[in-house]
Amino acid sequence: MSQRLLMIGDDQRLAEMVAVYLRQNGFEVEHATTIDAGVGQLLSAPTGREFSIVLLDLMLPDGNGLDACRRIRSQSHAASNVPIVMLTAKGDAMDRIIGLELGADDYLAKPFEPRELLARLRAVLRRPRGSEAASSGVLRFGRLDIDRDARVLRLDGREVALTAYQFDLLVAMAERSGRVLSREQLLDAVKGAALEAFDRSIDVHVGRLRAAIEDDPKQPKRILTVRGVGYVFARSQDTAAQ
Repeated sequence: MSQRLLMIGDDQRLAEMVAVYLRQNGFEVEHATTIDAGVGQLLSAPTGREFSIVLLDLMLPDGNGLDACRRIRSQSHAASNVPIVMLTAKGDAMDRIIGLELGADDYLAKPFEPRELLARLRAVLRRPRGSEAASSGVLRFGRLDIDRDARVLRLDGREVALTAYQFDLLVAMAERSGRVLSREQLLDAVKGAALEAFDRSIDVHVGRLRAAIEDDPKQPKRILTVRGVGYVFARSQDTAAQ
């Protein structure tokens, strides 16, 4: 059964290219050129014809993708939980961070390869959502599986050894993936665990987590630093400015 995708963006040439490619790969694609039209189509989709995912451009005639993401997530409608992948300009790291914080599931910088877009969409659609995610007990992020019930971290299917505190910190960040968290917020999230009574202890533990899960801890792609604020656990592994 094909997945229904709603693309919201006013770049007609890009929309046509994306639609042709995705239709060849099993998607049913509809296109809206404004936020108002896109949100309207999303909310008015008939039962059984709901959209599976939204591809949202950052630049739109009646606002930007951040406004659209905020509007979708604020709706008291089942469609408010639809997965959202944002298209951003290359180098707009702060826009990507804000977009993830507002509830986007992933982002892709333009220009992009259609095959990468397809891979991103399929990866997002494989993630458990809502009550399904809560009941599974497992948080999945690409190569990472975080089993909260068994308190086990797996990378590429292999168990990774963590201390109890490191695991609690990882879960706290992963459960809030896409949100920028201050050191104080992280300390509060793991306050039930033994920890040093100063916020810079977080930096040490984050460094150890990076050593455990990053291919290159000095160039992290999963646990990112937001200077002057704190850390963000990225849903995808694109490199963001630090």
